[in-house]
Amino acid sequence: MSKNYALLEAQLSTFIERERIVTEEAKRLAYGTDASFYRLIPQIVVRLKNLDEVIFTIKACREHDIPFTFRAAGTSLSGQAVSDSVLITLTDDWRGHDILADGEKIRLQPGVIGADANRYLAPFQRKIGPDPASINTCKIGGIAANNASGMCCGTAQNSYKTVDSMKIVFTDGTILDTASEDSIQAFRQQRPDIIEGVEKLVDATRNNPELAERIRHKYRLKNTTGYALNALVDYSDPIEVIEHLMIGSEGTLGFIADITYNTVIEHPHKASALLVFDNIEAASQAVSVLAKTPVSAVEMMDGRALRSVADKPGMPDYIRELDLEAAALLVESRAGCQHSLDEQCQTIMASLADFTIIHSTAFTTDAATVATLWAIRKGMFPAVGAVRETGTTVIIEDVAFPVDHLANGVRELQQLFDQFQYNEAIIFGHALEGNLHFVFTQGFERQSEVERYGQFMDAVAELVAVKYQGSLKAEHGTGRNMAPYVELEWGKDGYALMKQIKSLFDPQGLLNPGVIINEDKHAHISNLKPMPAADELVDRCIECGFCEPVCPSRTLTLSPRQRIVLYRELQHREREYLAGNGRKPPVDELRKVFEYQGLDTCAATGLCAERCPVGINTGDLVKKLRIEKYQRFTPIARWTADHFSATTKMVTAGLKANQVAQKVFGEGAVSGITNGLRKLTGGSTPQWIPEMPTANRHRFETEAAKTHKHTGNATKKVVYVPSCATRTMGQQQDAQDQRPLTEVTLSVLRKAGYEVIIPKSISEQCCGMPYDSKGMNELATQKVTALEQVIWDASEQGEFPVLMDTSPCAKRSIENFTRPLNVYEPAGFTAEFLLPHLTLTPVQETVMLHVTCSSRRMGLENQMLKLAQSCATDVILPEHIQCCGWAGDKGFTTPELNQAAVSPLKKQVSEHCSRGFSNSRTCEIGLSHHSGIPYQSILYLVDEAAS
Repeated sequence: MSKNYALLEAQLSTFIERERIVTEEAKRLAYGTDASFYRLIPQIVVRLKNLDEVIFTIKACREHDIPFTFRAAGTSLSGQAVSDSVLITLTDDWRGHDILADGEKIRLQPGVIGADANRYLAPFQRKIGPDPASINTCKIGGIAANNASGMCCGTAQNSYKTVDSMKIVFTDGTILDTASEDSIQAFRQQRPDIIEGVEKLVDATRNNPELAERIRHKYRLKNTTGYALNALVDYSDPIEVIEHLMIGSEGTLGFIADITYNTVIEHPHKASALLVFDNIEAASQAVSVLAKTPVSAVEMMDGRALRSVADKPGMPDYIRELDLEAAALLVESRAGCQHSLDEQCQTIMASLADFTIIHSTAFTTDAATVATLWAIRKGMFPAVGAVRETGTTVIIEDVAFPVDHLANGVRELQQLFDQFQYNEAIIFGHALEGNLHFVFTQGFERQSEVERYGQFMDAVAELVAVKYQGSLKAEHGTGRNMAPYVELEWGKDGYALMKQIKSLFDPQGLLNPGVIINEDKHAHISNLKPMPAADELVDRCIECGFCEPVCPSRTLTLSPRQRIVLYRELQHREREYLAGNGRKPPVDELRKVFEYQGLDTCAATGLCAERCPVGINTGDLVKKLRIEKYQRFTPIARWTADHFSATTKMVTAGLKANQVAQKVFGEGAVSGITNGLRKLTGGSTPQWIPEMPTANRHRFETEAAKTHKHTGNATKKVVYVPSCATRTMGQQQDAQDQRPLTEVTLSVLRKAGYEVIIPKSISEQCCGMPYDSKGMNELATQKVTALEQVIWDASEQGEFPVLMDTSPCAKRSIENFTRPLNVYEPAGFTAEFLLPHLTLTPVQETVMLHVTCSSRRMGLENQMLKLAQSCATDVILPEHIQCCGWAGDKGFTTPELNQAAVSPLKKQVSEHCSRGFSNSRTCEIGLSHHSGIPYQSILYLVDEAAS
């Protein structure tokens, strides 16, 4: 680190906690990566928690003349969120929101995820206008700074059109809140140079009729190339101009500390149809007609795009029959009521009466069919990613043609694909705006590949910006990717105007340099990201970051994207060392960092796979790498697997001893001894917490046998499989209901009139998860196979359903059993089998609910919530917690993972709430510890409400 950066680091540490100032090489590499195909490694990464820290950091960077870049979620594609200087990211403290005017407006901090904003607005049947495809991951700061849009918002509902006000921090630390008249007046006095400079720019633009007309003409399309010059012709008030110039400025003019949007209607009734035409010309002509009808979205897909998903499960049969000339339109209409929607759909189809539609799926509101239709469109990007060669990346470009030239634009893009041998390239996009995305794979390892890409982009720029006067960037932002072409698209006077804007707001050039304004004509083919082979489990990763919001370790160490980045680098360094091109110390240093950051703190839940566009489960890689790490413990693990009953008895004995110790010596003494030992052993022994469970003393097998006498209907039978955790663990000592879960489960089943069958030798059984999580695959398979056999016998070859009282065990069993067994966790089994035989009287209280990651992966979130709401008058499902991070035994061995994963929990517990519910006994230990209230299985709530 240079002296300048060292001085900056020292200054930052006087105001910001040291752990939020990142200078370690490995972390800088991991944190510095975004979704683009560019690689810059920041010298310092800072994670800021409030506005004061932002202002302090900006001023400190300015004092040392050091550039800085803001990053929200890092999902942008054009290189606007990478830095080789200071990268400023935000902690989760920036997730504030305020609903205003009954939902007609919403004030959002930049750390709010777009989909969360819409969730807050859902009760008002409103939403924010921008609808980027990455809305489940991208954050408001990035949405506004990139003027991001998507399938439905067009140009009428993007951030530029729907912004109401914003709070801005400028490069000298000055604040402007455009919603506050006092702030506006103060800003006019503090920064008259900006006010006067903006007024001059407005006057100069309007006094140049040719330029003003070009600006108006270009913004008839979607356009995010360069700065929002339309602000200079749309507005006269310098404050409004500043506000709108910030939209799409990509962090080069200032920091958006919050933004208030005018929201738009979220129509409750929607219908979709898929219409296939002979060729792109017919489809494009249909788009012009559809634009005059009540459609909310029209997505175009060329023949190559349709071919890429033809073999995917659930696709209509006719997709496979189409040739490459075919083109399809996916059409959506929305309305306030079903009658209006039906009329709209009839109007839309009537408008196409003169067209030949060779195949179609008619307008439908059926949720499953609609999901299938949109899966066609959404599956195209990952379809290309799934077939790319290892070492290449997937590039998605984003242009807009005038709609009347749409067909020609598609044809000529396809010709360029052929000319430059991008044979896998496909085209799809938002046809109403002429906005097309084209996706192709590209390697950058060889100079010839870099040159091919550069020449291809030159040709694309000439085609789009010059020949058809379109937009080189319609919604992805200029970044580094299109910076060399801004002048080509806007002309010398337009580009000169943008440079004046940049100079006015950022005279030192410190804000995100190289983005939008960049004199290097090769910037788009410089600093390209390597994608070295690492492991076939993760080689398809494109580092998009869609996985990050659901990762329990993302605020503690690394997200799945960042794990893959480091593992790729580690594999690259090891290959270089073995080839004699590298030194061993850098390899060993990175391996040591990765062991804790990458392996020890990964919960391996697989939630990342649910969000990944190409289905990568980073947990699978982690478990594979743990094989070597835990190999020396295999003999001990094998003994426990072969003597499982004895192992669980030892655990029970330990829990009993803990109870006795607490009574005799007190919690303080027990905590001091056990956690003191943990400190002495460097964290090798488990952590002790007051919420440690008591021992389960319930003789559930004996009690289950009694149900045979009390149930006359032999058809109502269930095989009950208590998990090993349930068989050993009772409840924590301050729980309201001290019955162990086995007793409660039998109570619920008895009330519903079920005869309960306990598999033979249940004390020897386990689903194998403790072994699987440590990469001991042979032992994991041994245990799950044995469990399957005893359940197969107990269920009379699958005749009776199987209830497992712990959701992770149920999920693993469902995934690994090979015979036709119907396995359920508590919520799913209760909803399907018990509720018809129970009368529920909701308890009159507020309760917390935690949906485990395994339940989420099984698609049970809504079912579990609905069940809880049937049993209690008020149910709180806390936000921002997708997984508790307990992860088997990691709550004991790596407790910081559990703490990080549930850090938002305690402040969401209502003061009137005294208990919570879930469906995994081990998860409930950590939830109880960090919430301050006892958590128990949801079956306790069902039993209390049921009669």
